[in-house]
Amino acid sequence: MFLKGEVQYLRGLANKVLLISKMPDQNKKRKKWAKHNALMGKEPMVFVYPDGAWDELLPGSAFQCKSELGRSLEHQLLLKLIRNDYIPDDVPIESNIKINKVIHNSMWGVQPMVTKPAEQRGAWHHDPIMEEPSDWKQLKQPEVEYDDVKTKRIYEAAGDALGDILEPKLVGVTNFSFHMMHWYCDYRGLNNMMMDLIDEPNMVHDTIHFFTEGVKSMLKQYEDLNLISLNNDDTFFYTGGLGYTDELPAAGFNPDRVRLCDVWAAAEAQEFSSISPAMHEEFILSYEREVLKPFGLTGYGCCDDLSKKLDGVLKINNIRRIAVCPWADISEFTPRLGKNYIMTWKPQPAYLAHDVFDEQSVYEELKTGITKARGGVLELILRDTHTCRHDPNRFMKWIQLAYRAIQEAWV
Repeated sequence: MFLKGEVQYLRGLANKVLLISKMPDQNKKRKKWAKHNALMGKEPMVFVYPDGAWDELLPGSAFQCKSELGRSLEHQLLLKLIRNDYIPDDVPIESNIKINKVIHNSMWGVQPMVTKPAEQRGAWHHDPIMEEPSDWKQLKQPEVEYDDVKTKRIYEAAGDALGDILEPKLVGVTNFSFHMMHWYCDYRGLNNMMMDLIDEPNMVHDTIHFFTEGVKSMLKQYEDLNLISLNNDDTFFYTGGLGYTDELPAAGFNPDRVRLCDVWAAAEAQEFSSISPAMHEEFILSYEREVLKPFGLTGYGCCDDLSKKLDGVLKINNIRRIAVCPWADISEFTPRLGKNYIMTWKPQPAYLAHDVFDEQSVYEELKTGITKARGGVLELILRDTHTCRHDPNRFMKWIQLAYRAIQEAWV
């Protein structure tokens, strides 16, 4: 499964990762996340995920492996090394390699249509393919299949190559994030969705109900096929932050069969950013609460201002994390959430894309936001950085500014 020379090269990368993982601060970071997620942290956490800027930190030309498995492992190892070099935030570097189970999911059986731009990573828009209520009948409920033979072959090959250096960790489904209104817009378009809330409310309800039942069926299949894996580690939690926690898995845990109550999950409906709290509750949030009900810990939100929608959000079962987007006012969240929930604040990422990185503006935004969050539980999540203008040091500077602002503003 590897080409000539790949294993020797990967072992060199793995040994570098191993040395980094043994540094004392890695375990301190794990413990810090666990306390934070238990609402007992002393200060805000800092987490950076470069999103589209990963292509600049790790361009295709940086890869040496050509085989599928070699390339996959190389990518995983290089991400850890780049984090160590340029992103010194609160994310620990773990001494493992994750081998994903080979899982096929048919989802809704119909491919959405979009118009893509000529330029790379430019804006695109939906091409609606559902014109009438009856058109939705094209969709099918998700069907999940697991390829045990291929999974074992990959796991054994990776273990033989690197297992004496880094722990091979077989991983099933760990990402439980649900985007039902996003799926609706994939097939219907954003403008049409907004009109449908008035003109075709029954169609919206019928479709979101279909998605809700589909998600529940999909989760049942994951359970029946024993594909659920714990995500109380360095797994990225969709709303923000990492999953480290001592509260999961839940009581009665059997390591041979992970349950939904043993893992984190999240949902969001950022397409409803301009929709009223009442319609948000009626058309999507009531369904999302049903989907999230069986999970151990949950989060909600993305890039939409939830400050006027907290009544419904706080009814989500086991809710722990709530997103505070860049254009939301943190001072509207802090008194309401207090020490009972994590405010996942996403500061403005656009500064990293400017011609000149304006450190003073970044610092002022961070200090202002942190000051407004005093008395609550806060994490700073830098995401949606689709370019750093090919200057990875901007991430390091942003992190330094974040820690400085925490030191000076968090009392």
